[in-house]
Amino acid sequence: MCNDRSREAGGVVDETVLPAVTMQRPRWGDPATVTELPDVARALAGPDAPSHPAVDPADISLPESAVPPEARDALVDALGDAQVSDRHTDRIAHTRGYSTPDILALRAGNATDAPDLVVTPGSHDDILRVLEICTEHRVAVVPFTGGTSVVGGLTPDRAGFAGVVSVDTRRLDKLLTVDEISRTATLQAGLRGVRAEELLRAKGYTLGHFPQSYEGAGIGGYAATRSAGQSSAGYGRFDDMVEGIVLATPRGTVELGTAPKSAAGPDLRQLVLGSEGAFGIITAVTVRIHPAPTDRVFEGWRFDDFAAGAAALRTLAQDGPMPTVLRLSDETETAINLADPSEIGADAGGCMVIVGFEGGADDVERRRTTVIATLTRLGGTQQGTAPGEAWRTGRFRAPYLRDPLLDAGVLVETLETVTYWSALADLKAAVTTALTDALTGQGTPPLVMCHISHVYAAGASLYFTVACPQTADPIRQWAAAKSAANTAIRTQGASITHHHAVGRDHRDAYHEEIGPLALEALRAVKRTLDPAGICNPGVLV
Repeated sequence: MCNDRSREAGGVVDETVLPAVTMQRPRWGDPATVTELPDVARALAGPDAPSHPAVDPADISLPESAVPPEARDALVDALGDAQVSDRHTDRIAHTRGYSTPDILALRAGNATDAPDLVVTPGSHDDILRVLEICTEHRVAVVPFTGGTSVVGGLTPDRAGFAGVVSVDTRRLDKLLTVDEISRTATLQAGLRGVRAEELLRAKGYTLGHFPQSYEGAGIGGYAATRSAGQSSAGYGRFDDMVEGIVLATPRGTVELGTAPKSAAGPDLRQLVLGSEGAFGIITAVTVRIHPAPTDRVFEGWRFDDFAAGAAALRTLAQDGPMPTVLRLSDETETAINLADPSEIGADAGGCMVIVGFEGGADDVERRRTTVIATLTRLGGTQQGTAPGEAWRTGRFRAPYLRDPLLDAGVLVETLETVTYWSALADLKAAVTTALTDALTGQGTPPLVMCHISHVYAAGASLYFTVACPQTADPIRQWAAAKSAANTAIRTQGASITHHHAVGRDHRDAYHEEIGPLALEALRAVKRTLDPAGICNPGVLV
């Protein structure tokens, strides 16, 4: 089944051609999209679960703006009155991100983390001026593109600051240049992902970056969080794509990337990528682009178990050729059928692998022929294009399931990690056990599902989806489970995050992961670029 908001090209539904959605917190995505829960999903709440309707955002009370009048006046002088807002709707729309705890709090009417002001600068120089004003008046600044953070990345520390300003970059929304010889493009940070793809496709190119948050996320957020899209096997992660980057800081401008590779010292682009607004605000990136694909084939394969499927993915990652999309669902996720949200509950046993190829006709056929031979040799059974097309055309629908699940009293959340192939099985077992024990101990035994969706020669990511009945305090309920999972991840020696970023939720585990000396070095960078500490305080470092 195709997403009815996608458009068709040459008779084929292109699920990546979507309108940019203005999120209506606390719900996800296009408000016109209504998702009905399958019976198997509704049953997760239990037979007698009460409904949990969300508070109408219009009824949520907000504290008065704490930003000093002189700071607001200076911002109005710099940007114009229309670009500085303390309207209720704007403040709610920029409150927190889209983690389940973020959404649960807002659904319950708690907007204590709402910014005091929302500003919409129109240029890099505007942002420099905003940072200058906020430094002078000691006002914390949070960068905002699509607002889809799921790790507390939009919830700064307020202690010691005279208010919080959300800097919405949506007016920095241009495709600045396309270098067709070098195959690079320079994009402003406020450009939404769907719009960037539309502009590039008009010139015959694609960025190839399609995270599950694609409908809502934007270029600046991709860079600030080291985003990884669902086509990373073929196009790479976003941080792999970046050739240049421009950062506005309270001390001035940092512009990096004079050549594709260089021996001129450490690659400081990597310091800005993943910095989550802690060092300043990213205003533009130069990225590699690719010819828009003319041919696409997505198909399903079935393996007897997760171990056999993981071994097959490892073989492709190490020996090639790589498809554009390569993902493996474990037995539980396959049984629930999250690969196709329209068919949840249709269980065929084993583990499903989705393999997708995009490119020119000859390239697609060459890679596909070799992959078919490899997966067959390794014990896979070809399932045809129906499972692959169901996943491809429905891949952006899964986030729409969360709101009706929460309405029905089901707690649902995701987390992810990454490790080496040799440690993958132990990591999966440890995190599954930690989540199961933590939630069962609260009287809410969970359904824990897992998939691999990003693979490398040396290792792979694991992405967990967890669902169980809500307790009377679901935020505390999930906090206990998340803490247990974080401990399991670090005990196994894995990274605390593969692509969701650090934010506040992973900050302590990240500090443990890198160690005190590396943390001291990062804090020294922050002190240099942001001496007053106004840039997203409490996030990352």
